[in-house]
Amino acid sequence: MRALGVRVRDEGGVLAVEGRGLGGLRAPDGPLDCGNSGTTMRLLAGVLAGQPFDSVLTGDASLSGRPMGRVITPLAAMGARIGADDGHAPLRIAGRGESGPGLRGIEYRLPVASAQVKSCVLLAGLYADGETTVVEPVPTRDHTERMLGLSAVEMGGERRLTISPAHRIAARTWSVPRDFSAAAFFLVAGSIVAEGEITLPGVGLNPTRSALLDVLRAMGADITTANERAHGGEPIGDLTVRPARLHGITIGGAVVANLIDELPILAVAAACADGETEVRDAAELRVKETDRIAAICRNLRALGADVDELSDGFRIRGGRGLVGAPVASYGDHRIAMAMGVAGLVATGETRIEDADCARVSFPSFWDALDALRA
Repeated sequence: MRALGVRVRDEGGVLAVEGRGLGGLRAPDGPLDCGNSGTTMRLLAGVLAGQPFDSVLTGDASLSGRPMGRVITPLAAMGARIGADDGHAPLRIAGRGESGPGLRGIEYRLPVASAQVKSCVLLAGLYADGETTVVEPVPTRDHTERMLGLSAVEMGGERRLTISPAHRIAARTWSVPRDFSAAAFFLVAGSIVAEGEITLPGVGLNPTRSALLDVLRAMGADITTANERAHGGEPIGDLTVRPARLHGITIGGAVVANLIDELPILAVAAACADGETEVRDAAELRVKETDRIAAICRNLRALGADVDELSDGFRIRGGRGLVGAPVASYGDHRIAMAMGVAGLVATGETRIEDADCARVSFPSFWDALDALRA
């Protein structure tokens, strides 16, 4: 954002952003490096598609392997000109010129449940001529529409979100809740260890984000919620988890979209649960930072779990007990952290290759886990 002319000051736990308005961004001096963040690349693509200048979005090797056709297609339908390498980054976005034709509003039905694609199209809609509508057959995370102040229209089991170029975003103070996806690792850790109690205060409990709570409770987890309140337009609460005897369940359908990032750590819970757990309709896991279905299955087998790899998920027969072994993170932060939690209950030593990749989303994860273990 700084490269696009936005002033951002880090004031120690607070970011102060001086907005430049929809038309105030400037051409960057070079490519914009999104690192490992698919959210950054997909949301920025929507914003940059409406600018008068050219831009390039790049990323690391992992991000360059993730599918970007899912944002290129709707943006192209809106009139954007985007070059890519067989649907992958780098994305080369051609500016519309100072007086050239801008984007046009469209109605776009999401073929894959994706909050990132939804957000990309809505942000592009701020620069489009006419209204832009996104249709969600399956509800996804709704942080973007909360921020934009959009109301969804429910019709025939679908959600419709509409934005127009007249929409404006006023400066305000935003409070960002503590991340549920980060808390998920400790919810599972607290459920599968032999003793102890963990309290996680002020965790974001957005219902489009926290499906793991319902799933773990359905598996028999002892998780209580207290002091529920609203914070920064988002629901939050204090979570307390205690050890419990888990049992296997079957997971699939619409809930998977709001559980997708938590499935690696859920697989660890399943390996420690009595009976069989089956996860389906999760093919999206194959195009994350790594093929998470394959990574989960290989690592859990290395730890002694009974796992079947499915085309769109996995089947785990739990309760056998895990045995420490070398495992791989595949450069994926969620795989690394999930294996760290598995190592808490595995007999013997578990060694995780490239465990430092956890810093992508949780820089202090290993210190926090070690403090809890101690």
